Amino acid sequence: MISSIVQRIRRIFADFDATHREKATALTVMEMEELENIFALLLLGSFAGFPSPPTFIAVELLPYMERELQVLCKRAKDCNDMLAEMCGTIGLE
Repeated sequence: MISSIVQRIRRIFADFDATHREKATALTVMEMEELENIFALLLLGSFAGFPSPPTFIAVELLPYMERELQVLCKRAKDCNDMLAEMCGTIGLE
């Protein structure tokens, strides 16, 4: 009987741990995508009206920015409300 209770308590803590790990992973992935978006906007800011770095720097980094450009195009295509997306990820309603 005691071992059954201990097993249940371990399962509860394991589920609690898994839930928090999933939330932390989701927040980390979202933060990484935001940083990639910011990096792309810093280099290609002239398309959005921001001051851009010297052209030779942006052109030299362009071959390495494939992932950032995909994220930027995804953002432009989806065009969701970022505040609502962040609140949904955090769990606020």
